[in-house]
Order: sequence, then C-alpha cells, then structure tokens
Amino acid sequence: MQSRIRCGLLDRSIFRVSIIIDKGNELCYIVISSAAAALDLLRLEAKLANETWCMSASTATVRSSSIDLRLGCIHGKTFKKPRRPYEKERLDAELKLVGEYGLRCKRELWRVQYALSRIRNAARELLTLDEKNPRRIFEGEALLRRMNRYGLLGEGQNKLDYVLALTVENFLERRLQTLVFKSGMAKSIHHARVLIRQRHIRVGRQVVNIPSFMVRVDSAKHIDFSLTSPFGGGRPGRVKRKNQKAAAKKAAGGDGDEDDEE
Repeated sequence: MQSRIRCGLLDRSIFRVSIIIDKGNELCYIVISSAAAALDLLRLEAKLANETWCMSASTATVRSSSIDLRLGCIHGKTFKKPRRPYEKERLDAELKLVGEYGLRCKRELWRVQYALSRIRNAARELLTLDEKNPRRIFEGEALLRRMNRYGLLGEGQNKLDYVLALTVENFLERRLQTLVFKSGMAKSIHHARVLIRQRHIRVGRQVVNIPSFMVRVDSAKHIDFSLTSPFGGGRPGRVKRKNQKAAAKKAAGGDGDEDDEE
C-alpha cells in the first residue's frame, strides 16, 4: 500500500510526525519529534524490506508506511457549545443569567454548564456502583467533600443524590464577583467585576483579579479591599490626588488674599 508523507510546521518551529506501520494485521503507531528522525526510520524500514522509496522536498511515498502530521492540542475542553444554536427558550434563559450575574459573554456560562455536567456524570456513574464498592466510597466522599467545601451543598446534604440536583445558579452564586456585590462592597454586579479586574479585591492576603474565582466557605469571610487599593485606605488614585492638590493650592491662595486685605 502506498501512502503519502505530509510534513508541516507546529508552533512555527517544531515538527511532530506520527508513523503508522502496517505489519499484517497489526498496526504500530509511533510518534517522532522531528522529521529527520522519521525519514531515518523510513530508510531503515525500506532497507530491511528491500523496497524502493523516493523522497522529494515536500512529499514522499513508501510502501506499507504512512507519516502524517498531527497538529493536535494538548489542552482539554473548558466549555461546550449548545447543539441547537437558535433555541428561543435557551437563549432567553442564558441572557437572563448573563445579565443577573454580570457575565462577560455566554462562554462563561457554557464553562459553568460544562463543569456541572462533568460533576453530575461522575456522581451518576458512582451511583450505579454498589454502596460498599471501594471506588464509590473513596470517590464519592471526595466529591461530596469538595462540594461542601465550596458551599455548593449544605452540611446535611451528604449523599450523591444531592449532587444530581445541583444547578448552574448554585455555581454562579459562589463566584467572587457575586459575593463582592452581595457583601455591599460594589454598587452593582458590573461594578464588582470592575473592582476585581482592577485588583481592588483580595481574598485573605492574596489579591484576586479573576471574577469567576470560586470562593470556598472558609474564605468567604476574608473577602475585603486590597491594602494598596484607595478603597482600602491605600494611596489615592491619580484623579483624586490631582483634585486634592488643586484644593490645597486654592486654599493656600485664599489665605494669602485674606492676609493682604488685613
């Protein structure tokens, strides 16, 4: 069987070449970090099989071999798009949540939905196992402990059935942006996002500038203004310093005029 070699560039400098060698009914899959190493392997295979091969600058053909460039990504999924893009009920519900919780775009909502679906799938899979199964005991307790730590479940909700009842609103309520607004530190949900992005908010000793930061129950009471923020007693901003300087100069000028009149 004849196949082609397609060589390309990954990240502008790195080649990633995969070789599939057909040996009867067995397939051997090899990943090689450089194109030169792939060609050396082809030469060795052709020499052992007494086959002829030809190579050009861009393509090559070899019997019983195939090289293909894999431009795969290393990262995983963080969100999942809806299957039906123009469903009116879903669009209205998403728009309501985006406005209520001050989300930047619907991708932030889809990210929460994807995380919730993975947690529910894990709980659903554990519920299919026996109650005395070691995997269900170990992973189930870890999952429930994590949900309780982030305030997604109450103290008495220590069953996997409660995990299946979680909603997107439960996750959105634990965002740093939502907690800053509900604590009265911001005038609106959008003002809370601005404060977080401009590094005015800290959780404990750490300044957090991520509005989607999930706050634990133990850390919720430590949300406060940053020590370097003007709202937290730090140095005033540029405009306020300018106004203070102008006011002081005006006051000094007024005192000088009164002395001259006397």
